[in-house]
Amino acid sequence: MNYEQYNFITFEKDNGVLTVRLNRPEAFNAVNGALHEELSRVFADIAADRSVHAVVLTGEGRGFCGGGDLAWMRDINQQGIDQLFREARKIIIDMLELPQPIIAAVNGHAAGLGATLALFCDMIFVAESAKISDPHVRVGIAAGDGGGAIWPLLVGPTRAKQYLFTGDTLSATEAERIGLVNQVVANGEALASATAMARRMADGPRLAIQATKAVVNKILRDTVNLVLDTSLALEKENFFSADHKEAIKAFEEKRSPVYRGA
Repeated sequence: MNYEQYNFITFEKDNGVLTVRLNRPEAFNAVNGALHEELSRVFADIAADRSVHAVVLTGEGRGFCGGGDLAWMRDINQQGIDQLFREARKIIIDMLELPQPIIAAVNGHAAGLGATLALFCDMIFVAESAKISDPHVRVGIAAGDGGGAIWPLLVGPTRAKQYLFTGDTLSATEAERIGLVNQVVANGEALASATAMARRMADGPRLAIQATKAVVNKILRDTVNLVLDTSLALEKENFFSADHKEAIKAFEEKRSPVYRGA
């Protein structure tokens, strides 16, 4: 498989373990239009690569992924919005369909879509100083990119509502305590821990592991089939709301937004 067509994702393969890095470190790996498009095809490309037996997903630099780039959201037009939501659905479905185990190494903050990418991995190792949040509501849009599906599955509906309704940030320790992630590790050790698990998966009984993943992911797929299209449709509708426009304007003006429910 040729990964050279990617500009904002880098790849390193080591005897069956593929390390995938989101690569916009100057923006804490926030997702702009180009990276979003690459995310919409990368998991299908990896699935087709028979030389890959396990995957590690991480971020370059100090952050895992800062979520959607607000400058991208500010400037996006109707055609771009339509493309965004087509890609958003494909990202989640392709992650669920990925046969190889995928381990998240959350080396720094994971917010919004960044949190979704981490939480849809099969296992999540988090650096102790990292934080996780889904602040979609804080920019006036629904948690539509998959957060509304995966958070309730991991921590239950009431806890999920607490964090999705408020956009509040969880420490790594709190995320582990409530079952959102697998394990908190020392700063600088997330990648090593995730890679060690990926190596164990790659060197283990791969057919049995992939079959077991397919079984467990039936649960996730059923929930995603129930939730994702509705959440994406509502998020898309929110993109045209006054609240969303106010949130973007407030961010640019470095002030708190004033929401009017419109």
